[in-house]
Amino acid sequence: MPAKPSSSCKGSGLDCANAATPFLDKEGKLLLVWTGGGVVSFAKSDDLGKTFISPIVIAEHGKSLDAGSDARPQIVSDSNGNIFLAYAFFKDSNWNAQINTSRSTDGGSTFSSPVSLVQDNSSQRFPLVLIRPDNSIFISWIDKRLVAAVKQGGVKRLGGSIAYSFSNDGGKTLRTERFANESSCECCRIGGALDTKNQPVIVYRAIFPGGIRDQASQVISAKGAEPIRKVADDDWKTDACPHHGPSIAVSGSGKFHVAWYTQGSKRSGVFYANSSNQGLSYSQPVRIGAEGANISRPYLFALGEKVWLAWKEFDGGHSLVYIKQSSDDGKTWGIAQLVSKTNGYSDHPLLINQGDIVFLSWLTRADGYQLIQVGQ
Repeated sequence: MPAKPSSSCKGSGLDCANAATPFLDKEGKLLLVWTGGGVVSFAKSDDLGKTFISPIVIAEHGKSLDAGSDARPQIVSDSNGNIFLAYAFFKDSNWNAQINTSRSTDGGSTFSSPVSLVQDNSSQRFPLVLIRPDNSIFISWIDKRLVAAVKQGGVKRLGGSIAYSFSNDGGKTLRTERFANESSCECCRIGGALDTKNQPVIVYRAIFPGGIRDQASQVISAKGAEPIRKVADDDWKTDACPHHGPSIAVSGSGKFHVAWYTQGSKRSGVFYANSSNQGLSYSQPVRIGAEGANISRPYLFALGEKVWLAWKEFDGGHSLVYIKQSSDDGKTWGIAQLVSKTNGYSDHPLLINQGDIVFLSWLTRADGYQLIQVGQ
């Protein structure tokens, strides 16, 4: 199995981080938020991650910080240089969590004291944050208040719900939260992207009738959450927590590209599919990597008709990141290319862009943080 974070790394610096999330701002500066040693930290780089300006501690939560395999801090920056962060920490020993947010109005020199995302005493985890061209912020998360309310009535119910909100003032205030789906997996991150109308599109592990935990996508329009669309009929019936959320990218044509992990009775492994009709129907799922290989953590990114797919593979001794590219909106794909490898612990591979240039962002314990150009 791939290595877990080493307990021998005691600091909270990037060298001891378990998850690092990047954002390239309008000036091309790399903004990085990470969790390590129970601390949430931020730093800026003027040279694409080769060196970082002195990090800033956003919050210290010790062992209560949510640093699970699918948990990671979120960061976005608007066209005015304002920065918005979100992360979660546990409030008790039953995995009930609180999402906190923090803001910077001076380009990351200082940050506000973290505050709770919502005023609710149940559990909120796995925030997803997107920034839209008009500088409004979309945030979605796993919310347990509906499940908690049912349990108070003596009814057993598993999972959580997909909640979301918007902010028009850089995250200072949020609109009243709403629910996209009342029944979802409680421990898998949400994937998100903006469609060609700059509407958020989310993908997540939903709970369907019969306890089936398969992938679903939804568009969040100005009117609210649109119908829940099943990405694939994997028929994964489980009450366990996979801790392995999906990824989505939307290309210039409006096509949804989705990648996910499943252990269903109809298919098992990591797969890719796309939709040309906003999720109403999806193409036949295609396996990512070789059958029998230890594949995990797929991540998608799209620019125009170009689509990039990254994933992590474990060969028994090293974690390797492969990337393959499609130049025709997912109709055909090039040969997978090995981009980087490491031994020891490593984070999920992520893809971001600066204009037309696409980068792989990968945090590794042995080789440090890497930002590697993979496409243009």
